[in-house]
Amino acid sequence: MTSSTPSLGRVLIIAGSDSGGGAGIQADLKTVMALGGYGATAITAVTVQNTLGVSAVHPIPVEIVLAQARAVLGDIGADAIKTGMLGDVAMVEAVAGLLDEAAGLPAVIDPVMIAKGGAALLPDDAISAVRSLLVPRAGLLTPNAPEAEALTGLAVESLDDQRRAGAALLELGAGAVLMKGGHVAGERVVDLLLTPVGETVFETDRQDTRHTHGTGCTLASACATGLAQGLPLSTAVAQAWAYVQEAMASAPGLGKGHGPLDHGWTLRR
Repeated sequence: MTSSTPSLGRVLIIAGSDSGGGAGIQADLKTVMALGGYGATAITAVTVQNTLGVSAVHPIPVEIVLAQARAVLGDIGADAIKTGMLGDVAMVEAVAGLLDEAAGLPAVIDPVMIAKGGAALLPDDAISAVRSLLVPRAGLLTPNAPEAEALTGLAVESLDDQRRAGAALLELGAGAVLMKGGHVAGERVVDLLLTPVGETVFETDRQDTRHTHGTGCTLASACATGLAQGLPLSTAVAQAWAYVQEAMASAPGLGKGHGPLDHGWTLRR
């Protein structure tokens, strides 16, 4: 998987499509491009959604998802892999096998379970598969509080809870964990990057906005882009975190529900 432009940062994104363009594959591709990388995709599902919620999901057959990924890896190549919505146990198992085929590439695993509007995107029986198969293969795991609770069985309602859950996920085999604090109550939002050798704190005032659709997808893809471009983990996460904060602040105000971010702000400044 060699490339004449290694600094470009090739990211293979394995995730679902969002017809509203604010999350999923669409947000992922916008993010990678905005940060100067090259995004390719293996689409796991087509969703019918907008800022008000998800009304239908059409899964893509596992063999087609794997074929998409292998077509990319066998020709264009990748410098990092990012996973998002997978959908069921069979897809989780298939993606775990694919990550083994691409051993050596950093994998950013966003354990997508619930859409911003509340729709379940991962059935309960697939959560244990994510825990046993994807967490140990994650170079970086990016759970929010509800996802961390589902994966660890621990309540995540405070900063100390974030640390405990993050430590538990490291024990399950994740290389690093970015514990997102957006669901934790408080005027300030604290995200924690936890590794076996320490932690990095990212803290800011909570933005008073309804335009938060796709923040998780965006953050994970931004992290993957930095890693694909050869940045150290802490630097890649810091760049991604700052990118998302500004994308939220400059959101275009679209939709009647949870609106999308301004993924392209970097291209206009």
